[in-house]
Amino acid sequence: MSSENTLDDEDTFKILIATDIHLGYLEKDAIRGSDSYNTLNEILKCAKTNQVDFILLGGDLFHDNKPSRRCLHTCITMLRQYCMGDSPIHFNILSDQTVNFNTTQFPWVNYEDENLNVSIPVFSIHGNHDDPTGAEGLCALDLLSASGLVNHFGHSHSVERIEISPILMQKGNSRLALYGLGSIPDERLYRMFVNNQVTMLRPKEDQDEWFNLFAIHQNRSKHGPTNYIPEQFLDDFLDLVVWGHEHECLITPTRNEQQLFYVTQPGSSVATSLSPGEATKKHIGLLRVKGRKMNLEKIPLKTVRQFFIQDVVLADYQDLIPGTPQVTKKVENLCYAKVTEMLEEAERERLGCPLTPEKPLIRLRVDYSGGFEAFNTSRFSQRFVDRVANPKDIIHFLRRREQKEGIKDEVNVDYSKLLKPTAVEGLRVEDLVKQYFEAAEQTVQLSLLTEQGMGKAIQEFVDKDEKDAIEELITYQLEKTQRHLQARGVTTEQDIDTEIKRFRESKKNTTEEENEIKEAMDRAKAHRQQRGDDPVDQDMFDGLDDVAMDSDEGAVPFPAPTRGRGRGSRGRGGRGRGRGATSAEPKPAGRGRSQKPSATTQSRGIMQAFQATSQRPSRTAAATSYAADEMTIDDSDEDIPITKTAQRPPKAASSSSSFTKYSSQSQSQSSRGVAFDDSDDDEDNPFKGPRSGSRR
Repeated sequence: MSSENTLDDEDTFKILIATDIHLGYLEKDAIRGSDSYNTLNEILKCAKTNQVDFILLGGDLFHDNKPSRRCLHTCITMLRQYCMGDSPIHFNILSDQTVNFNTTQFPWVNYEDENLNVSIPVFSIHGNHDDPTGAEGLCALDLLSASGLVNHFGHSHSVERIEISPILMQKGNSRLALYGLGSIPDERLYRMFVNNQVTMLRPKEDQDEWFNLFAIHQNRSKHGPTNYIPEQFLDDFLDLVVWGHEHECLITPTRNEQQLFYVTQPGSSVATSLSPGEATKKHIGLLRVKGRKMNLEKIPLKTVRQFFIQDVVLADYQDLIPGTPQVTKKVENLCYAKVTEMLEEAERERLGCPLTPEKPLIRLRVDYSGGFEAFNTSRFSQRFVDRVANPKDIIHFLRRREQKEGIKDEVNVDYSKLLKPTAVEGLRVEDLVKQYFEAAEQTVQLSLLTEQGMGKAIQEFVDKDEKDAIEELITYQLEKTQRHLQARGVTTEQDIDTEIKRFRESKKNTTEEENEIKEAMDRAKAHRQQRGDDPVDQDMFDGLDDVAMDSDEGAVPFPAPTRGRGRGSRGRGGRGRGRGATSAEPKPAGRGRSQKPSATTQSRGIMQAFQATSQRPSRTAAATSYAADEMTIDDSDEDIPITKTAQRPPKAASSSSSFTKYSSQSQSQSSRGVAFDDSDDDEDNPFKGPRSGSRR
């Protein structure tokens, strides 16, 4: 390190890079509750030890959209402990900070605030777990920003067009342009890139002298036709992209041969799912930038809990024959041996690392296809309760289905891959609906509704217990299609079918489709309120419409409505402490416990929601208020006015007018002088000259 310190001169930026810390994950777990806090403490301590210029976080600092008091208190304490101090800041910001930090009433970098004493600035974009929600568009990062601990940037207020203005920094003779884009639903951002609605601004002067660093938090791997962001969508003038949201640690920068920039994927700092991507060793990065040259040093995290995962296919073992006596016992003994091997390997790796937690995470995925039977996993887990951190879910049984073949007019879907836990555990309801119709025959395809609309309605039905979501969507689409056909003057049956299909295809994956879905969901909520049903606690679901699940996270069970014990659950004057009983329900013979309501009266199934459209009377009177030429949609993602009342300290003279627009998909004609040194052995000089393969 001595040789590296001698080269860390006044022209070298030193940046600590980390993503997806997920602070507060499983904080109530007796064993794993402090894992995320310990790792954040290690990351901040590493930044202070290496005397970095600033810390760059790539989103998902918090695991929950509304962190607990313990989570916020611990985060604030550690940021104050490691990032406050008398150490001087060696770089200046040249850009217009009122544009860079447009989500706070203190629109300037925290270390320039005369009331704060910051030694290590922290710059962070928001992820999909801690994204802004509510009418004010605030998130947990804004609390840290208002308190002067974190500089939140990369927040786009508009859903029509995105302009990314960089934070321009200068240290000595080195210039750094820091771009950031917080998490946006992948389908929406994909469509905006395709429609050239994403613009990255560049300085007008000396464009080739700036090192361009971009932090993004989106799906990198393909989860659907538009449920990811291809690297080719990003502008080719970028030098390094820090990719958040993906939890697999691929921190060694890889070169995109088409766009000629490098991509680093630091991955998560804590395992939030028992999937293969999380089993990769966790690292953070120490990035050095000098001029147009860069070097990234990998730093392994020592406080991360060990995680081992193996797959066992029972059909591959010739001594295991389904249906034979004691075959289940043999399978259980095989699994016991596999788990014991992983525990022994964990113990060997933990030697000499006192910071590593004692109990590892173990996952054994058992494919019992071919007639095998699953054994009792609870009894099996009791044998390792004192040795592993996840005794309840060590074993995961799965079966693989054969791929359908020979079906005409059907999209070729590999069902064996779809049913692997690595793919299925991260799927949402709307993804399953889309996959179903992609694999279905043409005779059962949707002709009036779109897959996205149906998926959204079913998600509202399942997640939020919105019983009228499916019915209202069908009614709304039916009314709008009827008005469209009347306006077109279509009369024959063949022309009607053709026009309906054309009308449906014209709306797919457009803003109009999103607005129609939102309107139908609003009608469902209004209808429920008119009925007088108990409203769903909306605070629990603020912002979930735009939240995409982590690609490496496990399946999250849909929250079922719980039965409370509050006073509002029983009628006035009722006796006892009944759970969920209302004044209209008959009282039971016993004390204090209401009778269990039947499924037919308490809830409605999805099929009943479809059938309800034919039973409800037509609302022709209400239909007139939804005329296509008069309908106005109020999108919740519209621009939010931000008031700035505080006085800003003096700063370098610059403004956003010194930028030139550089829209996505455009090609840069300037020469590329970026060089990357990925050698871990050459410590004497981490900065090498431009590579011969740079583009002219």
